[in-house]
Amino acid sequence: INKRVYTEKKAGFNIEAVDLLNDLNENLNLNINSLRIVLVYDVFNVEEEVLKQAVKTVFGEVVSDDVYFDLDLSDKTYLAMESLPGQYDQRADSATQCLKLLSSKSEAEVTCGKVIIFEGEVDLEKVKSYLINPIENRVKDMNKMNIDLNVEKSKLKSLTGFINLNDLKLADFLKEMSLAMHLEDLKLVQEYFVKENRDPSETELRVLDTYWSDHCRHTTFETKLNNIEIKDVLYKEKIENAFKRYLSIRKELNREDKPITLMDMATVNARYLRSKGLLNDVEVSDEINACSVFVNVDNDGVNEKWLMMFKNETHNHPTEIEPYGGASTCIGGAIRDPLSGRSYVYQAMRISGSGDVFTPLDKTLKGKLSQRKISKGSSAGNSSYGNQIGLPTTFVKEIYHDDYVAKHLEMGAVVGAVKADDIKREKPQEGDVVILLGGRTGRDGIGGATGSSKTHNVESLKKSASEVQKGNAPEERKIQRLFRNPACSKLIKKCNDFGAGGVCVAIGELAEGLLIDLSKVRCKYAGLNATEIAISESQERMAVVVSKEDKDLFIKLAFDENLEAYEVAKVTNNKRMIMVYEDEVIVDLKREFIDSAGYRQVVDVLITDSKAENPFENVEVNKVNILKMLSDKNVACQKGLVEMFDASIGSTTVLMPFGGKTQLTPTQVSMQKFPIRSGKTNKTSTLAYGFDPKLMKFSCFTGSMYSVLLSMAKTIACGNKLSDIYFSFQEYFERLNKDSYRWGKVTSALLGAFSVLDYFKLAAIGGKDSMSGSFNEHDVCPTLISIACSAGDVNRVISNEFKSVNNKLGVFIPIIENGYPELSAYKTIFKEVERLNEEILSSYVVEEGGILAGLFKGSFGNNLGFKLESDLNLLDFIPGAIIVETKEKLNAPFYHYLGELTDGNYKINDIEINKEEALAAWFKTFDELYPRYAEVKEKDVKAISYRVDKVFKAKNPVDEVKVLIPVFPGTNCEYDMERAFNEEGALTKIFVFRNLTEAMINESIEEFVK
Repeated sequence: INKRVYTEKKAGFNIEAVDLLNDLNENLNLNINSLRIVLVYDVFNVEEEVLKQAVKTVFGEVVSDDVYFDLDLSDKTYLAMESLPGQYDQRADSATQCLKLLSSKSEAEVTCGKVIIFEGEVDLEKVKSYLINPIENRVKDMNKMNIDLNVEKSKLKSLTGFINLNDLKLADFLKEMSLAMHLEDLKLVQEYFVKENRDPSETELRVLDTYWSDHCRHTTFETKLNNIEIKDVLYKEKIENAFKRYLSIRKELNREDKPITLMDMATVNARYLRSKGLLNDVEVSDEINACSVFVNVDNDGVNEKWLMMFKNETHNHPTEIEPYGGASTCIGGAIRDPLSGRSYVYQAMRISGSGDVFTPLDKTLKGKLSQRKISKGSSAGNSSYGNQIGLPTTFVKEIYHDDYVAKHLEMGAVVGAVKADDIKREKPQEGDVVILLGGRTGRDGIGGATGSSKTHNVESLKKSASEVQKGNAPEERKIQRLFRNPACSKLIKKCNDFGAGGVCVAIGELAEGLLIDLSKVRCKYAGLNATEIAISESQERMAVVVSKEDKDLFIKLAFDENLEAYEVAKVTNNKRMIMVYEDEVIVDLKREFIDSAGYRQVVDVLITDSKAENPFENVEVNKVNILKMLSDKNVACQKGLVEMFDASIGSTTVLMPFGGKTQLTPTQVSMQKFPIRSGKTNKTSTLAYGFDPKLMKFSCFTGSMYSVLLSMAKTIACGNKLSDIYFSFQEYFERLNKDSYRWGKVTSALLGAFSVLDYFKLAAIGGKDSMSGSFNEHDVCPTLISIACSAGDVNRVISNEFKSVNNKLGVFIPIIENGYPELSAYKTIFKEVERLNEEILSSYVVEEGGILAGLFKGSFGNNLGFKLESDLNLLDFIPGAIIVETKEKLNAPFYHYLGELTDGNYKINDIEINKEEALAAWFKTFDELYPRYAEVKEKDVKAISYRVDKVFKAKNPVDEVKVLIPVFPGTNCEYDMERAFNEEGALTKIFVFRNLTEAMINESIEEFVK
């Protein structure tokens, strides 16, 4: 039978409806009395007996849901919505799989939609415009019940006559086909097919466009920098010296015949150090998609050789146009790179960048989603994917700068690890088999690589639906489990993930010669043509090469994890990539031509001043400015946002996101123990980021220097060693085009990063670039994020929260002259902090907000105050200075004594600030946008009390139990009775429960309070 099923949350559980009501009334200035959210499941071809079971187990839960088969909407104001055809819907997919669990013979299919029913007057068009993102969902017709099978296959375009087009017509062709490549690339394609004496197929053209996209082949970073002019710039001499040093290293490496490119600047440190016999711990392989380092891991006192892999990924473009899906696949995309290296991914951090999230909806740029919607949607998407896959995300930070209104920044970074003996790296041989593993191919993700390489404009929301992948975290989690099995991982010769580019890149990169049968690729639905199958991306698919003798065993191991695995290609000794579809050859390209990456662009570079505001200008230290600093969006508490992410799953977490007994001191790094299978280890891995948009906007050269130094300072301040740090950079700039001034920004940024790495003899062994941060006349602020990764020892860990009264506070302040960091001072400080590891009780690295911001944040965790006597300007911006707590004053270079910790309020010379007003200032900015805790209302208390009465039939009831919940200003519902009665200013709410036995009280009261 076919049946429509409705599911609605009961009162007290309808959190989504309550949140949506508040959201619509506040952001659309509406006055809706109430609303209901009803899920609509259309179930096709289901057996009646299976449906009866599913009503209680699949479509709803008895305790929290009402499930019914009829919904009268005749006199209701409502909005019905559903996913676009071809978009992956996780709820519908999960329901379909659950029906198969109820009956192995079930062939039922499920689609899912949502009906929002309003009470009171409502501007439905306004609500529809706000809630329906045209690239992911549409209005649902409640009078129809059918599955859109997408069976209509679009025909491939004929490109007859392509090889005869003149330059003018080629330019028109480029625009007509909406290609990401340049005209010069297209001319190369034409020349190639003239030599082949034929026109290309549409699939061949799309494959080349995908292969040569900026996303896949870093064409911007491989552009030749022809004339580099350094003119009228603040740090002219320093930049010139950095450039000369770069040229001298190139000469020493005999690379003078190679073109000067951004890529060369980004990688030259690693090449140079390797030539000197250093970086021996770095794994070198033509397979690795992530930074990979050999590490000795102690396991119950026995050293084992492991690989630590880390990777950063951005999904700026997809997150801008579809926040939830774009951000969820950002973290999925970061995971899949080290996962393809067969490492178990166990650690994550998330950095995002947004414009002003408090901008009214009517001030949103035309063709854009609101900054608030992007921020909240992307946070929900990233956290949901990580939480589902079981990945602890222990550092989360959203950075605010007005320029990110051009395009959102969405970056995830992860760490994975695997025992070195559990994997192999081998070159594929003729006759080896390529197996496609994991999720099926769909229309979501088509053109993601080329789309992310294009400039965003007002049409992007309408035309880019298929470019955004839909993540399926449970499927990728199964691959994590499979690859962690040594019996499987040892079979794999080479592996590649289905990131940008889909089949053509994921499989195409595995070997020089390949025969790929697209007809064998399993699809989510009928209707995909050959081109769509060839370029569709996915988070939860892998292409693996195994010997033909190991094929059956690999497929069986995958089947045991409920994963589809099947042969789709063979390795050949013919150096061509050939794709067939339904026995017709549709792609036949020379490997040499594919790997040429197209035409190398040539540009001139001008490095000059940005004329941006100086971030180092002094701010007067007074009470008003101090409280204003605490409320600044880049200083204020983001706990409500951070707690959307699971930080404890997997039992490897060393530092939780917030420290201290109140859990209010923000931790500045992500730190986990290595995920050994059994036994105990002291080995840790640490991720730290460095970046400040104001510094980069002022000077890309010094801004990137500070990015690297900040990531180093945080790594060392938490107990790691300078020599153990490896880097990966994330560059994110506006569309460069041929503008020499724009190219100058990126060039100077890379020279700045290069100069720090060169001084410290360290290296960036990976990175990611995203060079399309433009929207009409708006550009993102120059962004170079430094991600530092290091292995350490848990016995050296220093946390960020200050520990106890009477301890001394001091700060290591480096030398900064006219905004330029003196590297020798930073090196001395880093070495001193390393040396003083056992004496330092806590530390905090200075970022925006100056020394005072770090002092306040460090004190919040254990509810401490401080008394400072210092002639320093404590609001000065001193990036990378390190605040330390010790038992006694230190005698060390660059150390400045500040004062001591107290149990009272805050005293800064003659300025006094009490704890409540400091916390209130720190909390107020984001408490409405990202609440730290849910408000408890009287009606909810009555409902709980009633349910307790009904559920517990006590034999020896206590007449009445009063549960006192003290809520202190600026804290998160402390359950501390004694403090509640004795501390002034405590607000209390009393929950009353009746007819409970003492045993029930002891066992259950904590859960009731929650």
